Amino acid sequence: MELWNHTSLSDLILLGLFGYLFLFSLVILASAVALLGSILFLLLIQANRHLHIPRYFFLSQLSIMDLIVMSTVVPKMAANLLSGHKSISWGASATQIFLVVMVTGAECFLLAFMAYDRYVAVCHPLRYPVLMNWKACCLLTLASWMVGVSDSVIDMGVVFSFPYCGSLEVDHFFCEVPALLRLSCADTSLFEDLIYACCVVMLLLPLVVIVASYTRVLTAVIRMPSAEGKQKALTTCSSHLAVVGLYYGGAMFSYMQRASSRTPMGDRATSIFYTILTPMLNPLIYSLRNREVTRALRKVLERWGL
Repeated sequence: MELWNHTSLSDLILLGLFGYLFLFSLVILASAVALLGSILFLLLIQANRHLHIPRYFFLSQLSIMDLIVMSTVVPKMAANLLSGHKSISWGASATQIFLVVMVTGAECFLLAFMAYDRYVAVCHPLRYPVLMNWKACCLLTLASWMVGVSDSVIDMGVVFSFPYCGSLEVDHFFCEVPALLRLSCADTSLFEDLIYACCVVMLLLPLVVIVASYTRVLTAVIRMPSAEGKQKALTTCSSHLAVVGLYYGGAMFSYMQRASSRTPMGDRATSIFYTILTPMLNPLIYSLRNREVTRALRKVLERWGL
């Protein structure tokens, strides 16, 4: 791979998100909340056997994805600002691209599978144990990870096949594919068009599944005779829809744009959504309005004498 030919060149320079210490402190605080929230959510699911069901299995995978993104982006950004050295090696940049692209691709399909899980739970409750058994859940999760890995390997391989003979200053706070392509001294327009087409498919295909699933769910909820049943179904589905809105809002604005209409400032702004804000809000959204999670947390706190 051409990546290894780049190792003899100087390191890349990450220009960062901003230079203001106060704003940087806010980002670090949000990142700490996201990391602690995801870790606590994972431990809570593991500790309480009542949460060992498909819905929380998918949520645990979502928390793992959030942790991977945060651990990939934030430590290097913090180290560069605090140390004053903004360099990043070609190997580290390849690692960032691989992990971030893998997780963003996998999360698209995981959110679609989570929507299908809610559809089966609400519309076919009697068949739910059969349709969403542990084997099916593991296969769906594995499929989402494999799609992410495949997309990541292809993107990373092509990105590092281009020559980089000009400026090595990456106008971003981490190595993202569009930011790195701007540094290439070769014509990358064809690859950028292919990335655009691939992103449209990978975003819209799961979105169609999500919209179709929740259309059926809402139809079933309206027909429910019990007000309590309606409230429970709407509560569990609204939290997932909130996460879908956050993730797809940033992802679609970031990736479903032509290369000619993208700007470094816009890329940095939208990247904050799926690398920092969404991982921070996910555990809060899934726990604050969830009686099962709050009940499990209360039991853990009581066990610790709090």
